[in-house]
Amino acid sequence: MMFDEKHVEWLADLLAETARAEIMPRFRRLGVGDIRQKTSASDLVTEADVNAERVITKALRERYPDALVIGEEACSENPALLEGLGDARLAFVIDPVDGTYNFASDVPLFGVMLSVVVDGETVAGIIHDPVGKDWLIGMRSAGSHIRRTDNSLDKVRVADPVPVSEMTGAISWPYLPEPERSRLARNHAKCLAQIGYRCAAHEYRVIASGYAHFAVYGKLMPWDHLGGVLIHTEAGGHAARFDGSPYLPSHVGGGLMVAPDKESWKELRQALWAE
Repeated sequence: MMFDEKHVEWLADLLAETARAEIMPRFRRLGVGDIRQKTSASDLVTEADVNAERVITKALRERYPDALVIGEEACSENPALLEGLGDARLAFVIDPVDGTYNFASDVPLFGVMLSVVVDGETVAGIIHDPVGKDWLIGMRSAGSHIRRTDNSLDKVRVADPVPVSEMTGAISWPYLPEPERSRLARNHAKCLAQIGYRCAAHEYRVIASGYAHFAVYGKLMPWDHLGGVLIHTEAGGHAARFDGSPYLPSHVGGGLMVAPDKESWKELRQALWAE
């Protein structure tokens, strides 16, 4: 079966059903053996991540047997899975629990993210909030909206452009090399305020909904950003790598910044990277 935009509701429901069965019953109930480090003390995996990814992957492979399915935890075991993403006729990319550190710390800021890639282009992105029980959904050339539990839809739109001094946003500086890391951390003070949720799912949500202006990310894993960038651009925003080039599903480096429009992106790029 090939992907059709009519399938987005099925995908959204799959994320919600999985969250109800595998994620929320474990929230604030994890035992010591249910949390493990991956690359560092801030890079964690829990039984919720593993089981949610397993359930979502199984359902996707049953419905789309010819599709490439890439999950964050599967890639931790087999990084070679990423190599086929740019060329796949159809691919699904899963972040079973985005914001695992928050989840493991009993903080209710986490989400389930899924993106759909067709012939190297992201065509749909879904961010499910298991706590708020709604979805942020974007589809190529169809805009972005929040879907409520009663199936009502609220269109979202990025914030209006403002000067850098009036911008609020996130800079994920821990994943940036020096001296860039210190430079951006220092120049963030040129902005009005900062956000930093340790959860791309919720950062993309507030930015695409117009409650904040920008985000800067140094680490580009597709499960963290493909869906969010699609949602953001369909909400009217501009996204590009640090050198100004487009962000594509095959990219895992080069940094990423999202802003209300291209001119705002350029102004922010100049301000944040100033010596």
